[in-house]
Amino acid sequence: MISEQLNRHCFCVSLDADGLKQALISELDSPDLISLVEERCPYLFSARPVFISEKQAATMAAVIAAVETVVALPSFREHVLAHAPDIARHDPGGATGVFYGYDFHVADDRIGVIEINTNAGGAMLNAVMARAHHSCCLDHVAMALATDQAAALEQSMIDMFRMEWAGSQRAQPLRTLAIVDKDLHQQYLYPEFLLFQRMFERNGIKTILAEPSDFILRDGKLMHGDLPVDLVYNRLTDFMLEAPESGVLRTAYLQNAMVLTPHPQAHALYADKRNLALLSDANWLTSIGVPPEVQDVLLQYILKTEEVMPAHADRLWAERRQLFFKPSAGYGSRAAYRGDKLTKRVWHDILAGDYVAQRIMAPGERISPTDDKVESLKFDIRCYVYQGQISWMAARMYQGQTTNFRTPGGGFAPVYRLAELDVARETPSGADASTQTASCCAKSRC
Repeated sequence: MISEQLNRHCFCVSLDADGLKQALISELDSPDLISLVEERCPYLFSARPVFISEKQAATMAAVIAAVETVVALPSFREHVLAHAPDIARHDPGGATGVFYGYDFHVADDRIGVIEINTNAGGAMLNAVMARAHHSCCLDHVAMALATDQAAALEQSMIDMFRMEWAGSQRAQPLRTLAIVDKDLHQQYLYPEFLLFQRMFERNGIKTILAEPSDFILRDGKLMHGDLPVDLVYNRLTDFMLEAPESGVLRTAYLQNAMVLTPHPQAHALYADKRNLALLSDANWLTSIGVPPEVQDVLLQYILKTEEVMPAHADRLWAERRQLFFKPSAGYGSRAAYRGDKLTKRVWHDILAGDYVAQRIMAPGERISPTDDKVESLKFDIRCYVYQGQISWMAARMYQGQTTNFRTPGGGFAPVYRLAELDVARETPSGADASTQTASCCAKSRC
């Protein structure tokens, strides 16, 4: 596949560092905030893009559509919500949830879903980054398409929040919005919150950044000081609003005193990792009436997952080198373990906890030269999804066990989708990456 060849042999630096800085300056309008981004997040953006084929992109869209088909079934929803906390059964009032993240491993012609999230970070950062990637191994038509899609991303983000508000049957226009997270200023992606704030306010929506404990309820309205809050963009990892500091938000949500997005029901239906066990179980899918053609997609592309049960401990331990263990309600790879790295002590913790075991599929590889050597970085593909439609794709490049944004040369990278014949010139398939120069272009256009 040409996309695979380019991931291994294209050394083009498509990120314009000065252009990225100018984009951040334009968005943040503060030298101190620019310095914050540079100091706190030095490996947030990769200089090189990742390539996939149009066929792979179409497959990802088909997987997302298949998941949406199952989640819409009353039998699926009844089963999942019956095992979820009470708050997940509260009617969210029309909000569907912004920025779902479907994370895929892509390697050669293989694709596997590794995770589904409901508060996926990075979309706004990718919108800024897209302005600073200028060219690579694409023809003019493909590059123009990538640029046009980047320009439309910000408008699509504004539209989705307004749709969340409109879907909740509120009479007045969306006027105020709060971006909420715990320890807000210490979050690694705090700069993204600032970028969102600027974007919303450019579009006439008063926006504050707040901790979950910063609110009160007054006369049936959620208040931040004297400011009534219409909508809360929820970046908390307290997915069910169970922590004491989330108490007012929880009450406000249950009283429909604001619109919350994403919300507990969305997390229960999509992001609980036990759902991956259901979605990769042929017998269970048949039992709830999932059409065979939908099953075929799910069973082929969702990596086989099962709940960790003490009754299966011996078998899972014996198979551990082919498995990745994740807490069912976890996030950001916390407390997740590759089976081949497990100790007996950790294994006992897994058995006592609420874990799933997922078949390992190796991530894709992106070859990237540094000053003195050529390195191989892993990558996954994140599809940002709203109401079943892909808004944007981004790659996350890294070294180590999981994505970490701590890898020189790694970070978010744009994803260029190509038809196999839509590349401006061929990359020598037999080339040794270690002998390539800083640019793989036969024609100096990069």
